[in-house]
Amino acid sequence: MKCINTVDAAGHVLCHDITRIVKDVVKDAVFRKGHVITEEDIPMLLSVGKDHVYVWEKNENMLHEDEAAQILYEVCKNEHMHPTPVKEGKIELVADCDGLFRVDVDRLDAVNEIEEIMIATRHTNTAVKKGDRLLGTRVIPLVIEKAKMEQVRETAGSAPLVSLTPFKTMKAGIVTTGNEVYYGRIKDTFTPVVIHKLSAFGISVSGHVVCDDDQEKITNAILELKEQGADMIVCTGGMSVDPDDKTPGAIKHTGARIVSYGAPVLPGAMFLLGYFEDGTPVMGLPGCVMYAKATIFDLVLPRIAAGVPVTRKELAHMGNGGFCLGCKTCHYPNCGFGKGV
Repeated sequence: MKCINTVDAAGHVLCHDITRIVKDVVKDAVFRKGHVITEEDIPMLLSVGKDHVYVWEKNENMLHEDEAAQILYEVCKNEHMHPTPVKEGKIELVADCDGLFRVDVDRLDAVNEIEEIMIATRHTNTAVKKGDRLLGTRVIPLVIEKAKMEQVRETAGSAPLVSLTPFKTMKAGIVTTGNEVYYGRIKDTFTPVVIHKLSAFGISVSGHVVCDDDQEKITNAILELKEQGADMIVCTGGMSVDPDDKTPGAIKHTGARIVSYGAPVLPGAMFLLGYFEDGTPVMGLPGCVMYAKATIFDLVLPRIAAGVPVTRKELAHMGNGGFCLGCKTCHYPNCGFGKGV
């Protein structure tokens, strides 16, 4: 492309959009890439501050920003998402379903370390709704070397940088433990909270068993709910290290593989996660889930709902960003809690 005086631009072809911004009124392109400038256009160009314009000179070694944005889109795109039309050199991706949005952060970082390249995404492991915007791509200059975009392709590799895994249709079994609830000494206020959180992901409750502080009974209740077809088991109560807290031991005695008892998240340190051989998850929820707006359960549940296994390493990484500030007015998920991974 070459830069020429606007007053001499009639008959030339624009190589980029010309944007007009009027506060609280309009922000849009008045002339698009490819427009042939006329004498009548010159006053408008001057009014938006364009004393000079760039016109296209074809160069086989360079790409226009729109063409480069298409390449950035291609290294990101995956199932269950669609692109917006390219505008001012930018393409965004939009969710086609409710699900778990994930980013290969290391590869994204490597691409963004290439000069003049940018891909901005939501945080990885974010629950999204159909229609949510997931990411935006563009290059910084109006034109960029083809060789640099080839570097982008090589750095990104063959797999998409992002994914969107739809939430599955699941049934949950709930085991409520504790003598105080079992014998009716207090009202069960834990189970309604769990049901509400599950329902946000379309998870129904297939069975609910209340047990006293008897480890064998808790173990049998878990196994019975699984036998009845529960896709996940949630246990509430009895999750601390006190001698009469039997739930962790009961979960271990089911034969489930324990991923971790404990997580570097506050609230939620006494969380337990395990999996049966067939992949059915079983969780022990600490008491904070009953009263705190956002806890470890809120960080793990979207992954469980999408059928994505959670590893011990992933739980360990939750320490970065896993400290809830306990704000007087809770804004979760629009805050930093759990955004480290």
